[in-house]
Amino acid sequence: MELNDYQEAALKTAIYPEDMGIVYPALGLSGETGEVADKIKKCIRDNDGVFDEAERKAVAKEMGDVLWYLAALSRDIDISLEEIARMNLEKVMSRQLRGKLHGQGDER
Repeated sequence: MELNDYQEAALKTAIYPEDMGIVYPALGLSGETGEVADKIKKCIRDNDGVFDEAERKAVAKEMGDVLWYLAALSRDIDISLEEIARMNLEKVMSRQLRGKLHGQGDER
């Protein structure tokens, strides 16, 4: 599945107040990324850090929720998921070419 195809399908289920665009999906994204981290934390605590099939599926489901909120947020800022992915790859590849993968800050 292409990212823009996913985004189009996912947005058919996006129901939130129009005046909360950007804010609503940003808050949802924050919450869902916390849930990804929480699933991983609990796997470390309860499953000795072993990511068996059940653990991987649980994390993947939360990652899907992260992707949904990314799709909504990117629509609200009027940049497609595919464009965001392309921009990100250009950024990290440029850093790699310049030997700047390590370090801090967006403008390295």
